[in-house]
Amino acid sequence: MNLNMNMNYVESLVLQTKRLSGTTPDDLNCLHSLLKQSEETLRTESARFASSLADLDPFKHSLGYLYILEACTAGTISKELANELVLSIARFISECDAEQIRLAPEKCIDLFISLCKRFKDQVMQLEAPIRGVAPLLTAIRKLQSSSEQLTTLHPDFLLLCVLAKCYKTGLCVLEDDIFEVDQPKDFFLYCYYGGMICIGQKRYRKALELLHNVVTAPMSSINAIAVEAYKKYILVSLIHLGQPYIDLVTCYGNGKISELEAYVEENRDKFENDHNLGLVKQVVSSMYKRNIQRLTQTYLTLSLQDIANTVQLNSPKEAEMHVLQMIQDGEIYATINQKDGMVRFLEDPEQYKTCEMIERIDSSIQRIMTLSKKLTAIDEHISCDPQYLAKAGRERQRLDFDDLDSVPQKFNI
Repeated sequence: MNLNMNMNYVESLVLQTKRLSGTTPDDLNCLHSLLKQSEETLRTESARFASSLADLDPFKHSLGYLYILEACTAGTISKELANELVLSIARFISECDAEQIRLAPEKCIDLFISLCKRFKDQVMQLEAPIRGVAPLLTAIRKLQSSSEQLTTLHPDFLLLCVLAKCYKTGLCVLEDDIFEVDQPKDFFLYCYYGGMICIGQKRYRKALELLHNVVTAPMSSINAIAVEAYKKYILVSLIHLGQPYIDLVTCYGNGKISELEAYVEENRDKFENDHNLGLVKQVVSSMYKRNIQRLTQTYLTLSLQDIANTVQLNSPKEAEMHVLQMIQDGEIYATINQKDGMVRFLEDPEQYKTCEMIERIDSSIQRIMTLSKKLTAIDEHISCDPQYLAKAGRERQRLDFDDLDSVPQKFNI
C-alpha cells in the first residue's frame, strides 16, 4: 500500500467512524467489524492514525477513538511518546461515552481495560503515578455496572494511590461494599493495596479487615500476595490491638521499649528488605501509647514525671505530648493540670444519647440489614445453582454418614 493509498485509507476509516458512531447497536456492530478488520493497518499506520485523533471527538466517536489509542500503545513506547499518549488517554477516559463502548461487542470492554492498564504502565514509566489516579478512578466508575462490582482496574488504581501517596482518594473505592468478583487475584491485590492505603491514613481497623481478607481467602496454594499481607497484618495487629505475635511481639508483650528497640535494630535489614521498616517504627511508637493506656486501668491520677519513668520516655514534657495526642485521638480520656503536672484519667464521657450518636447507630443498623438481605439473596442464588448442587452431591457421596454420631435433638439443662 503506497503513501497515497495509506492516506486515503486513514481518511476513509475516520469518515466511517464518524458516520457509524451512532447510538444503535447495529451501527456500532458494523463499526466494530470494520475496526476489527483494520486492526493490522491501525497498528502499522498508528502514527498517521494518531494525528487523525484531532478530527474525532472522544465522546461522539468513543469506539473509533479507543481502537486508535489501543493501536498507538501496542508497541514499545519511548518516554517522550509516553508523555504525549498519557495526555491523550487521560482525555479519552474522562470524556468517552461508556454506554457506546458497552453497546459494542464484549471485546471492546476488554480493549478499554487493556488501554487503561497500559496507561497505568506509562505513568509508572514516567515516574508520575499521581497523573494516573484521577483518570483510573473515572475509568472504574465507567466500567462498573454497580458500586458492588470489583473491576480488574481496582488494584491498578489503588497501586497508583499508594505510590502517589493519594491515600484519601483511594479510600473512596474502599468504602464500597463489594459482592461481585471475577478474578481472585484482583481481590487479593485490592485488599492488599487497600490495606496499605488504610495504614497510610492510620485507619488500622479497616486495614486489618482488608489484610485479613487476603490471608483467609480460599486459595489452592499460598501466594506471594498472601505472604506479604500476613507480614503487614502482624505489624498492624500490634499497632491497633497490641496482641502478641511471633518473635517481634514477644518483646512488645513485655512492654519494655528498650528490648523492642534492640530487636528492631538487630533485624533492621530484614524489615527494610520487606519494605516494612516504616510500619515497624510505628509499632515501636505505639508501645508508648499502649503502656500509657495500661496506666489508665490502674491509676486515677498520676504525675507526668511518673508516666515518663514508667513508660520509659525521656522527660515529663515528652510524656505530656504523648498524653495530649492520645486525648486528641480519643484513645484515652484525661485532663492535665498544668500547675502541678498531674494527669487525671477519666471514664468515657459518651452517654450514647445525642442525636448524632443515634443517627450513627441507626445508619449502622440500616447498613447491616442491607448486607444481611444481600447475603440471603446470594445464598439463595448459590443454593439453586446447578454447578453447586452437582458438586455438593458428589461431595455428599464421599461421606459415610453411618460413621458419624447422631446429633442430639434436645438438651437437658
